[in-house]
Amino acid sequence: MIDADKFKRIIQRIDSYREAMIELQIALSAVSAVGPENGGDGELLKADLLKDRLIQLGFKNFRNYDAPDNRVSSGIRPNFITTIEGKNKNKFTWIITHLDIVPPGELRLWNHDPYSAYVKDGHIFGRGVEDNQQDMVASIFAAKALIDEEITTANSINLAFVSDEETSSSMGLYYMIDSKDNLFNDDDLIVVPDSGNPQGSLIEVAEKSILWLCFKTKGKQCHGSNPQLGNNAFFAASHLVTKLAKLKKIFPKSDPLFDPPESTFEPTKKEANVGNINTIPGEDVFCMDCRILPDYDLQDVTSAIQKIVHEIEKKFKVQIEISTAQYVQSAKPTSPDAQVVKALTEAIKTVYNIKAFAGGVGAGTVASYIRKKDYPVAVWSKTNQTAHQPDENCPIDNILGNAKVFAHLFLQY
Repeated sequence: MIDADKFKRIIQRIDSYREAMIELQIALSAVSAVGPENGGDGELLKADLLKDRLIQLGFKNFRNYDAPDNRVSSGIRPNFITTIEGKNKNKFTWIITHLDIVPPGELRLWNHDPYSAYVKDGHIFGRGVEDNQQDMVASIFAAKALIDEEITTANSINLAFVSDEETSSSMGLYYMIDSKDNLFNDDDLIVVPDSGNPQGSLIEVAEKSILWLCFKTKGKQCHGSNPQLGNNAFFAASHLVTKLAKLKKIFPKSDPLFDPPESTFEPTKKEANVGNINTIPGEDVFCMDCRILPDYDLQDVTSAIQKIVHEIEKKFKVQIEISTAQYVQSAKPTSPDAQVVKALTEAIKTVYNIKAFAGGVGAGTVASYIRKKDYPVAVWSKTNQTAHQPDENCPIDNILGNAKVFAHLFLQY
């Protein structure tokens, strides 16, 4: 149980921060933080802005875990933690959010400049405002409320801000865990607010395995009027796309813990081939996003894919190269009876008056790597589910409400 009077004071403080939360969201959105794999220059400018704001807000203790990366102009991918000390300085409640964002995509689909966030109908619109700034800002102001109310919690609080979540996390949380012993303690309460549902009722305890593959089909380029002189790589690749649909039948299991309950195999990115209509392409590239139930070993999936690829190569007399963009075998799920799940369930019930449930998702978060290190972790957010979409947005009430959930966690644990 928590002190009801203290929590009431915290709620009032958080409500008073509404305009400050909006302002910080707009400021963060103005600084692009796209990783080099997606054509950006990394997260340093955003990290520097955020750290300056945190100091202005009263945060004092910082630790940096910068990962070297010569693909960005600064040479580093920033990761840092700010700590609010509690009575117990060796036990922590963690909120982990990520600095990087995905590119805006097709600008014509946006109603406004994606990097100039704005407020409309109680929502903030802009790239990154939901993924992951909504809960980044919420966690900051939840902790600030404790600072301003001069409340010392039983245990300490760590707010972590990491890079590279949208691609591999190798320059983000993975780097932090692997570069320093005992980043976490066995009895820490760890929350990653990077997935959820609009009701705020889903506490994610399991993730599907992730396999991102790109297929380069090599034929022979020629003039469009004489296709017999070449070998149409696009034509062969198109057949490959349709044949890969067989994966759904090869790996048919269903698990009601997840939504959707089955493994998914979706062709996604398509690179441009020739620049004119009257040329037969000699090379074609497309990519595939696979989210696979934990029951299956990714090696078995890749073997099945290679078999299909060989069939296409033989039939169309082409060469097909497969490159792996991401390969994450899912970790053992967090127990629904873990302390972090119970603590979140209580906080969500108090703030949103709903009963939360434990479930699994296809989306990947940094929680998967934490689980691989055998630490219990929960992924939760009340989210509008507009991440990666044009006109990405988040309800301002979600920032306020989620901040109250985080504050409840800080007080109860």
